[in-house]
Amino acid sequence: MRFFPGRNPDFHQESEAVKRSAEVRKVLIVTLLLNCAVAAAKIFYGFSTNSVAITSDGFHSMFDGVSNIAGLIAIYIAAHPPDARHPYGHRKYETVFTIFIGVLMLFTCFEILKQAWASFHGEQRPVLGATSFVVMVGTLAVNIFVATYEKRMGTKLNSSFLIADSQHTRSDIYVTLGVLVSLPFVLLGYAFVDPLVGVIVGVMVARIGIIIIRDSANTLADSRAECPVVIQEICKGVEGVVGCHKIRTRGTAGSVFVDLHIQVAPSMPIEDAHAIAHRVVTTIKAEMPDVVDVVVHVEPHNGGDATIG
Repeated sequence: MRFFPGRNPDFHQESEAVKRSAEVRKVLIVTLLLNCAVAAAKIFYGFSTNSVAITSDGFHSMFDGVSNIAGLIAIYIAAHPPDARHPYGHRKYETVFTIFIGVLMLFTCFEILKQAWASFHGEQRPVLGATSFVVMVGTLAVNIFVATYEKRMGTKLNSSFLIADSQHTRSDIYVTLGVLVSLPFVLLGYAFVDPLVGVIVGVMVARIGIIIIRDSANTLADSRAECPVVIQEICKGVEGVVGCHKIRTRGTAGSVFVDLHIQVAPSMPIEDAHAIAHRVVTTIKAEMPDVVDVVVHVEPHNGGDATIG
């Protein structure tokens, strides 16, 4: 016996999705403008001083802006309500575009390593001065603000894209710190430190990109989204539920789908069992705000112990 009490249209959820989309777009537009300004400053100064570290840092910042544009497209698609072809909604399109960020970071790593290799074997040497510190410290301050702002808003709005993008920007902070460390050595005549820092930065960027791709792939592959033990305890707290098992969860932060089986007394009328299924749904949604849909299968208790499956 299968009930679908969580499948009724929820206009409140749709209005919340529209509001969330608008908030995420606002964050992305602000960070896009800041990232473009930072990238322009770094790339211009990096080329003018022949610094691989600063130039590679600038290209990394430029890809931050590209990811912001991708995010605007992703949020527009993800905000569409469920339809006949997409009954579970479009939220995972945001996750698909999150993978794009990871791929961009791997491409950035390639570009950084290529420039570092050319610098190791080339005759050009960086010409740096006190202005270098001013440029890098100024852009570092902007990057710290952007990363913190995106992470805070991504957590608040349950946006996997904003959180991943904040990690992308945070890697920019590590890049800039690496450049600042290399500058004194370059000024003292140790020019090889500049491309060496570029290599270290490239490896760090690649690592973060791989983590983003891995986490996004897990979401797309419907890996477990919530702890089944917690859901089992919630269900057992509902009057009339004797057991709960075969709990499955999937989805993204703020949009989790739950399937489960509950056991009730064998002699219970179908109307009462249906009412209990409704209470299970409302209780789970009340205690787990990220859950948007629950499908409950009701079966008679056979006297054995219910287990999580």
